Amino acid sequence: MKIHFILHEVFEAPGAYLAWAALSGHDISTTKVYQYEKLPENADSFDFLIVMGGPQSPIGDNSEFPYFDAKAEIELIRKAVKADKFVVGICLGAQLLGEAFGGKAEKSPFREIGNFPIELTKDGLEDDNIKHFGKQAIVGHWHSDMPGLTDTAKVLAASKGCPRQIIKYSEKHYGFQCHLEFTKALTELLIDSDKTLEQDSQTLPFVQSPQTIHSNNYDEMNNLLYEFLDKLIKK
Repeated sequence: MKIHFILHEVFEAPGAYLAWAALSGHDISTTKVYQYEKLPENADSFDFLIVMGGPQSPIGDNSEFPYFDAKAEIELIRKAVKADKFVVGICLGAQLLGEAFGGKAEKSPFREIGNFPIELTKDGLEDDNIKHFGKQAIVGHWHSDMPGLTDTAKVLAASKGCPRQIIKYSEKHYGFQCHLEFTKALTELLIDSDKTLEQDSQTLPFVQSPQTIHSNNYDEMNNLLYEFLDKLIKK
């Protein structure tokens, strides 16, 4: 299988998504938009599109990110969906996926940074690709926005800080506001990029300290992700 990653920043690395793709023997290609690399013109060159996160926003001011073109990415996602390719969006990628389906990204009720539980909804517990998470799972978070919904989208998981953590837009298209790809190395990059994290962790209810984030073991959430991806591409 040919898997293409869209990467928005060095510190928003694909982590366990990339590890899964490599360990599974898939062909991997990337577009590093922060290096002004061009997006694929169409979906012919890949079977699976994975759109990673970033500090950009479909609803915010992106003037400090001249390399980010939300409209172009949304259009590529739409082409991939029309071509019946697999698409998974993570964080910003989930918001762009929602926009591609006609949803409108919104501000999350709370900023979430760190590792907090998500709870599966009834739809989540019935979803063949997600139900192995169980009723509750600890996953990573690093966001202020959340994906938009459509009339047919299903919310599969929510957290106390955000009601839209995992969204299924159709059989091959899932948005993860949460991060199951985190590793210690990846969180170090994110911590270094967030200059107000220590201060925010003392005042905001769903923001953990750098020390707490770094000390977490990420193996379990990575394994949940691997199983999801294995199940998804078998459809």
